[in-house]
Amino acid sequence: MKLNKTFLALAIASSFAITACNDSKQTSNNTESSAVSDQVASAEANISEEQIKLASVAANKVFDEIYMAGVMRNPVFQTYLGIKDDYDKWFDLSAEAAEAELTIVKKDLATIAAIDESKLDEQTKISRKLYIQQLENEIADHQWRLHNYPVNQMFGTHSQIPAFLINQHSIANEKEARDYISRIKGAEKVLFDVVDNLKAREAKGIIAPKFVFPHVIRDSKNIIVGAPFDNGDDSTILSDFSRKVTALELDAESKSVLIAEAKAALISSLKPGYDKLVSYLVTLEKKADDKDGAWKFPEGEAFFNNALARTTTTDLTANEIHKIGLDEVARIHQEMTEIKNKVGFDGELSEFFEFMRNDKQFYYDNTKEGKQQYLDEAVALIDDMKSRLDSLFLTKPKADMIVKQVEAFREKSAGKAFYQQPAPDGSRPGIYYANLYDMEAMPTYQMAALAYHEGIPGHHMQIAIKQELEGIPMFRKFGGYTAYTEGWGLYSELIPKEIGLYEDPYSDFGRLAMELWRACRLVVDTGIHSQKWTRQQGIDYYVTNTPNAVSDAVKMVERHIVMPSQATAYKIGMLKILELREKAKTALGDKFDIREFHDVILKNGPVPLNVLEGFVDSYVASKA
Repeated sequence: MKLNKTFLALAIASSFAITACNDSKQTSNNTESSAVSDQVASAEANISEEQIKLASVAANKVFDEIYMAGVMRNPVFQTYLGIKDDYDKWFDLSAEAAEAELTIVKKDLATIAAIDESKLDEQTKISRKLYIQQLENEIADHQWRLHNYPVNQMFGTHSQIPAFLINQHSIANEKEARDYISRIKGAEKVLFDVVDNLKAREAKGIIAPKFVFPHVIRDSKNIIVGAPFDNGDDSTILSDFSRKVTALELDAESKSVLIAEAKAALISSLKPGYDKLVSYLVTLEKKADDKDGAWKFPEGEAFFNNALARTTTTDLTANEIHKIGLDEVARIHQEMTEIKNKVGFDGELSEFFEFMRNDKQFYYDNTKEGKQQYLDEAVALIDDMKSRLDSLFLTKPKADMIVKQVEAFREKSAGKAFYQQPAPDGSRPGIYYANLYDMEAMPTYQMAALAYHEGIPGHHMQIAIKQELEGIPMFRKFGGYTAYTEGWGLYSELIPKEIGLYEDPYSDFGRLAMELWRACRLVVDTGIHSQKWTRQQGIDYYVTNTPNAVSDAVKMVERHIVMPSQATAYKIGMLKILELREKAKTALGDKFDIREFHDVILKNGPVPLNVLEGFVDSYVASKA
């Protein structure tokens, strides 16, 4: 931190010294000719620009140093970014670490707030504003740090440990293999900390609803099934480690030693960690109830209102968001009715939903061959969209993207589809994960919209591009705002229709079904957490108002319950992007270029929606 302040002080001091020198020069020459005075004024203007440039460079250096200091306090995040300095370590989940982090964040805020905004260029002013807001939010939200469920059916340390080791911890040499073993050993403390954190929540009456526990207990037990824990096939982690070590250019004896050490670590460290977690969860399950909303938390209403503000980056209330959702559901139902009539279906929309939900023509077999067919067609959709990007985008990501099936160990509880960002250095591609555990939850008519959302032009375009941006600080390249990110993902489902795709009316129905799903999220998320809807009420709303499988509805409602407000981001973000696009189109007329508009949305990285609007306004002004 001292280096940050020193660097900034030197930059500003240098600027003041130059300004003072020029002020003196102007005073001493005020009797000279006006021509000379004009030259001095011109020189002062150039010096002022240089001063701004110097101070902006210094400020961005501060931003990056603070950000990187945070990265270096988190070995797991280092690995996600392709940094291997602490490749043998995990994050620290203890209460003491949380308090220490709060102290550091307060110091960082003071450092950034001390930067003189008046001496910065416009982009750096935005960075300063965003970083201050981010740190202020982090400090303010410290009071809500226990208002969540750190292990649940959607995510949690219990499932992150194997997923991280398998997907993030590559092994290129013997040292990295030993780092992997060290992480197996270190997982015990991580899991013990998770138990302590759960106990702290229990003391405040924050316990997950009953339905969460069977999922978490099952997934935790799955990690310690198989060799070396029993006589079955290799366990999930051992199988991954053995495969990676076998591929190394090492002699057979060295490989055998490494695998033996991994087995010992799994028995002596990993298993006790999971055993303790499972034992506590079994006990905690007996105290759980069926109350589903955040309203049951201490100060639950205030917590949820804050969560909505953070998720949507707006001041919309729960009631306003609920109403927007209801209106959007009604609009989309009308468009779906038009498609129903177009394909000649004789019946009500609800009957058409039932037809789309159950007719076998819309589903691949729940077999290895059926799942492979789904993956192959998803790849074909992505490849086709790649060939069309020039008509839609000026900036395109350098990183590649692949399609992958969700791994067996987590497919029962994972979402139906999601995206994993590429490594910044290009060593790992972006991944569109499709969950093919239940093929009845993956209808073919939704395949295109799902691939466009999670892959291209959706999350891969937005996230890969932000990581590759130059000239903005790292916290903006690697951070995010859910409304911006997921708003872009949902908007990306619409873009292909505007260039002639979704020609099959059933596929277009699938696009609308995906949008309808997000509109229903506004209704159900706020219904559960603000209006005290039950889990079953939420499930019934989805089943009645969408063509999706009942299993989809169950998973989505359970997601709402453990992630209050998160699902409101998609539709609120999409609606804002569409509003801004229409605003730019109206203002610019023939001068409007969709490629330029998309560049404005993507080239500055993720921002709150009000800041995004400022970017679009500036773009319009520059073109008018």
